[in-house]
Amino acid sequence: MERRAFLNISSLALGSMLLPAFGRAIAAEELLKPVALQFKKMLADTALTAATQAGASYCDVRVGRYLNQFITTRDLNIENVTNTESAGVGVRVIANGAYGFAATNDMSPDGVAGAARQAVAIAKANAKLGGEPVRLAPVSGVGEVAWATPYKKDWRQVAIKEKTELLIAANKAGMDGGASFMQSLLFQVNQQKYFASTDGSYIDQDLHRLWMPVFATAVDKTSNKFRSRQGLSSPVGMGYEYLDARPEDKVKAAGGICTLYKNSYDLIEDARACGQQAKAKLSAKSVEPGKYDLVLSPEHMWLTIHESVGHPTELDRVLGYEANFAGTSFATLDKWQSKKFKYGSELVNIVADKTTPGSLANVGYDDEGVQCKRWDIIKDGILVNYQATRDQAHIIGESASHGCSYADNWSSVQFQRMPNVSLQAGKKKLTPDEMIKDVKKGIYIVGDGSFSIDQQRYNFQFGGQLFYEIKDGKIGAQLEDVAYQSNTQEFWNACTAICDERDWRMGGSFFDGKGQPSQSSVVSHGSSTTRFNGINVINTARKIG
Repeated sequence: MERRAFLNISSLALGSMLLPAFGRAIAAEELLKPVALQFKKMLADTALTAATQAGASYCDVRVGRYLNQFITTRDLNIENVTNTESAGVGVRVIANGAYGFAATNDMSPDGVAGAARQAVAIAKANAKLGGEPVRLAPVSGVGEVAWATPYKKDWRQVAIKEKTELLIAANKAGMDGGASFMQSLLFQVNQQKYFASTDGSYIDQDLHRLWMPVFATAVDKTSNKFRSRQGLSSPVGMGYEYLDARPEDKVKAAGGICTLYKNSYDLIEDARACGQQAKAKLSAKSVEPGKYDLVLSPEHMWLTIHESVGHPTELDRVLGYEANFAGTSFATLDKWQSKKFKYGSELVNIVADKTTPGSLANVGYDDEGVQCKRWDIIKDGILVNYQATRDQAHIIGESASHGCSYADNWSSVQFQRMPNVSLQAGKKKLTPDEMIKDVKKGIYIVGDGSFSIDQQRYNFQFGGQLFYEIKDGKIGAQLEDVAYQSNTQEFWNACTAICDERDWRMGGSFFDGKGQPSQSSVVSHGSSTTRFNGINVINTARKIG
């Protein structure tokens, strides 16, 4: 198969990730057609009534309309433009102390009532299997409320021509900078979610998200060696205004090696840098293995936080209820109960937060109707809490849910999903350049790369996008073939400095998988540039033995 044919197939496969169960491809103008609020409330009331009449002691209903637009380009060509819609109703109940769930894309009163009765029948069948009855933490009904992602520019109203021209211009900038191949993509999401429950809540939410990844590949035609550099954009919970780059949102990386972005993004500038730095990687020197002090940018840190703190503090993994996608967790209940387990150094303060503006997990209410909030997970280096939903809260002595229940579609049952999990900025004023001044032997890493972590989220290995030698307090030569190895507790206890809030930025995942059947969610992780001393670095190009 020719390379270009393979890439076309890959792009279509990636686009299909945006087409959930019962979804359909639609014309762009259909994205703007609204669904009447009265219609959604009628469907919800129909389901609530049918479920309670069938014997449910509790019922919640999610009426969802999920809209996506995906655009992919390769070099100077448009490869794919896809608009999708998926709409339907999911009904979750408790009957005889057990859960039941059913969903339908028949959005008629009879269709929804039928799904509600089916959910009750499933719950009653589950109850016969025995086990502890479901215990839901109390939540007060909020009546009729609405919440929407704050945005200035609706991506659905921006012409596809304007978007594709921007992507092609970015690819051209990358090739002018030295890339042999360029690919740029644009994911745009609008989730219209209506939640109702027998607790007395009717919550209408309108959620908008966007992500623009770009990839450059440079090839040495003499040796056929190739290197790549991924763009440094962050997936965000905001509108198309994210792509209106503002000078005040640009941050210079340590040593001025590249431009980083805080609340908006300059695609053309970053694409050009992708091309230049992918080409420079071809002649970069290969790292010497050994112990180094690592200075890690927020564009890199988000993934390390995600894998080594975010997933292992999910309570379902801690309890062993969830083991899909890299296992359970080393952060067991006994460690939390001791109130003295040193997850990291005293500089490490990590919070869970679904209220951070512009973040992917920022919503008003979760998929159990719980108002979202912020809470501590690690305080002064000590493990102090987990992530819990309504049916988990009593296990850790909490009187209320943390508000982190999520389903990726109306047809999926909601379960515990990661909120934004972020490392708090340092309290003392410190810039990345100032942090580097007293590093004798170190490596500065920008951007995320490949990673591996064990089945208890403990031993791990992380790569990156850009690597620079630090020698006697100064940024030096560009490096390649870098990955660091550690375990979660050893790594976070090696944290010796964190830059202040001026340097704090978010990264995140647009497709975070969990569960079986698998569901995909979104989550952001913020941090400032952070230093870790004495971390083992390996050379990924050298053979072992």
